[in-house]
Amino acid sequence: MFFRLLRLILVVIVAVLGQPVFDASAQAIGHGSAQLIADQTKVIQDLTAKTDGLEKRLGDPDQDDAGLVDIRLQLEDISRAALTSALAFRQRLNDINARVEVLGPPPAQGQPPEPAIVSNERSALVSEKAEINAVVASAQNLSVRVNGLVDKISVMRSELFRSVITKHYDLNDALSPQAFSDAHDQISGLYKAVSSWLSFALKFKFQAILAATLMALALAAVLLIGGRRLFGRIFEADPTVEEPSYLSRLSVAFWSTLLPTLALGVFFASAVFFFNYYNVLRGDIGTFLNALLTVIGMVFCVNRLTNAALEPRLPNWRLIPVATGPARWLVGLTTAMALVLGLNYFLSVVNEKMGSPLSLTIARSFIATIIIGVILILMGWLKPFKAQDGSWRPWPAWLRFLAVGLGLFTIAAALLGYIGLSLFVAFQVVVTGTVLVTAYIGFLSARAIGEEGGFADTSVGRWLSENSSYEDTALDQLGLVVSIAINLMIVVVFLPLILLMWGFQPGDIEAWAYKLATGVSIGSVTISFLGILSGIVVFIIGYFLTRWFQGWLDGSVMARGKVDAGVRNSIRLGVGYAG
Repeated sequence: MFFRLLRLILVVIVAVLGQPVFDASAQAIGHGSAQLIADQTKVIQDLTAKTDGLEKRLGDPDQDDAGLVDIRLQLEDISRAALTSALAFRQRLNDINARVEVLGPPPAQGQPPEPAIVSNERSALVSEKAEINAVVASAQNLSVRVNGLVDKISVMRSELFRSVITKHYDLNDALSPQAFSDAHDQISGLYKAVSSWLSFALKFKFQAILAATLMALALAAVLLIGGRRLFGRIFEADPTVEEPSYLSRLSVAFWSTLLPTLALGVFFASAVFFFNYYNVLRGDIGTFLNALLTVIGMVFCVNRLTNAALEPRLPNWRLIPVATGPARWLVGLTTAMALVLGLNYFLSVVNEKMGSPLSLTIARSFIATIIIGVILILMGWLKPFKAQDGSWRPWPAWLRFLAVGLGLFTIAAALLGYIGLSLFVAFQVVVTGTVLVTAYIGFLSARAIGEEGGFADTSVGRWLSENSSYEDTALDQLGLVVSIAINLMIVVVFLPLILLMWGFQPGDIEAWAYKLATGVSIGSVTISFLGILSGIVVFIIGYFLTRWFQGWLDGSVMARGKVDAGVRNSIRLGVGYAG
């Protein structure tokens, strides 16, 4: 009772002596809080209006998968903005709770009333807190609503994918003579569009085309030449080596596929960028060019990979021990399959841009899937292994049945009118198969480099052994680091490619990358993969800096000072442990 009375006396003294200052401070804080409440209320209203517009777009029956992904990304931005708006009140709520705690609870019934200034202050704080809680609740409700719309989009995308894959088409119109006439008209229209643009571009944009092409070639040359100088003997097969190691064959197959393909991709991407920068391309020609360059890049990658893995000209560098004749057949069949699929994709872009009839699209896809199915069957029936007695042996049973089964399934689905399903299977066999095989070779190379003594056998390892003080143990540790780096590079490069091949949109990958970067919540624990990766990078950099400092301290400082060998070794160990 005494302490309560003492606190009441202190409050009265503060109220009497410091009333002007207290009132001025309270009014200033109240004004600032009111402005914050008004600003965040306006933010929530704007976000709600934007959400209403996006929800209306979801009702559009012509909405495609890319449009749904775009809506989802915008909704996720709205959700983050709403939560950010709610968090803007965190500091003010902490201040209000602290001030209410200082004021203490109101007097109980039957006790003397507290001063009016204290009662008014408590009422103002409670009222302000109620207003803030109302805005925070609105932000939370909007976030919940947005999350519901995101879930709805996921369901819509699944239904859209199933409808495309399982849709049945009538083949009668597609295989009629009218389809051939439509195809002739479309080819004529494409020729006229390209020839008219080309004559205009060569007449008025020749210098811009030349400059753009040269700059794109320069960028690709930098990547290709730099890759050759960096990787040296692991870039191309050396015909003078009679018995290359397994690691050498893996490295050549992987890097001789990846680097030229990347160089070609850089050339194409930079050429299109500079063409657009100099206003060389018009709308339809730009679309056709992008599709054509994509096809060329895909066919080049498939051909390069099969040549690197099978090496028809250099049997000793061959990853798969098949005979030379079947190796050439496999390279040709695989390239032909990629070419058919690429032409089908290019013509689909032309059909969409020129407004071709549906029958022409069905006919084109039907022919492409039948050809790919036949090629798969031929590859499965091929006998690539030659025994010592001169007889030819087929593929292992599981691989042979898989290839023939996929070919028959593709043909049967096309003949039954399920063109979308047939085309999807054919596309995944060619493109996803190429990506997976390249990634698998890369993983095998990384595993071989990470094994004991593996990195020392590479050209980089031999150079380090000859030109540095690295011992075998240090080279093995460095090989482990290189192995991990190659694996990370493969995941970063090839995982998005596979996701794109299986129908995911770039927006999906962007959203997942954002979640990985900001952290994944498991219960009350948040794991940030970007933070983990940053820690690994810091550790690697610190490790190499420590090793360099040890060598410099030992060779340049203590050696000149003629420090005793035992003391030098102790200092080196101490620096290493500290690092």
